[in-house]
Amino acid sequence: MAEVEIGIGKTARKAYGFDDISIVPSRRTRDPEDVDISWEIDAFRFDLPLMASAMDGVTSPATAIEIGRLGGVGVLNLEGLWTRYEDPEPYLEEINRIDNEKVTARMQEIYSEPIKTELVIERIRQIKKAGVVTAASVTPQRTASLSKALLDAELDLLVIQGTVVSAEHVSKNVEPLNLKRFIREFDLPIIVGGCASYHAALHLMRTGAVGVLVGVGPGNACTTRGVLGIGVPQATAISDAAGARMRHLDETGVYVHVIADGGMSKGGDVAKAIACGADAVMIGSPLAAAHESPGKGSHWGMATFHPTLPRGTRVRNTPRGSLSEILIGPAHENDGRLNLFGALKTSMATCGYETVKEFQKAEVMVAPSVQTEGKAQQKDQRVGMGH
Repeated sequence: MAEVEIGIGKTARKAYGFDDISIVPSRRTRDPEDVDISWEIDAFRFDLPLMASAMDGVTSPATAIEIGRLGGVGVLNLEGLWTRYEDPEPYLEEINRIDNEKVTARMQEIYSEPIKTELVIERIRQIKKAGVVTAASVTPQRTASLSKALLDAELDLLVIQGTVVSAEHVSKNVEPLNLKRFIREFDLPIIVGGCASYHAALHLMRTGAVGVLVGVGPGNACTTRGVLGIGVPQATAISDAAGARMRHLDETGVYVHVIADGGMSKGGDVAKAIACGADAVMIGSPLAAAHESPGKGSHWGMATFHPTLPRGTRVRNTPRGSLSEILIGPAHENDGRLNLFGALKTSMATCGYETVKEFQKAEVMVAPSVQTEGKAQQKDQRVGMGH
């Protein structure tokens, strides 16, 4: 790929986000009812290629159960309020209403409460009892200490998640998690991430993970790109990870799933993520706008309450509808924020593709004007695509 000269001795690739590209319709169209957007990972099959983000304001045991019933899978943050407090509701309400200037410091205080192993087990079993797939997230730093509790609770799917997770973490002070050894020896399918490059994704795939999360800093609540200056626009990051998936498949015969994590607020964004090569998407902000959301419209990332270097912020969403309306409709607004997966099906059908894997081969075009061309009145009146 051609590189741009930044200055003498430094060149850079050009990268693209969802707003920079558009999906090109093919010569064929298809009935949306004939489109299959289901997704399989390890032994589990889901009607929707969806993982709900491991944010306390998005995924509670109750919303994980509802999302499971709707066809996706909710990922519970096992280092969040649900495992620190028997009743986290008062803290969720406080975080939602507190002033912007005070919220980060107060969250650091709230999250200083120790994680309780008995609550880890209780929350997992609560979701499992409802008959849906249980998925939960831990950071690499706490993976080993919580591993027995995860097995005792009979978790189905583990997500090892951080701002950036690598297969080669180096430390002079502590013994880091040997990701490859842990995944090989642990008796659960594991998804790891985030990552944002071809080589990082490839190395994570070589650990034996069943999936990798792709995305560093694209989410509405994340400030990593400002605090640390790192990140890759999602269209490029997903495409690079999909390229790593193909190389890994060629080398091993093992297909590792690519999950686009963050940066999607509309049905069109979800469709573009799949067209760039994702097998599924992990979303948070759109679900925070559900009437059932535990954050009552507010959400924040897992690094927002870091004790020394917070890399996120609390973001408020206007309630838009139920979880069902946001995910599978019907939509009563025209801006793409409801019926996200109905939009995915219609996008696939309009371009003539029947399955998610077929849609990964769709033609895309660099088209930054696609968001604004002919939309002056919508922008001026702040309706439709002009929000």
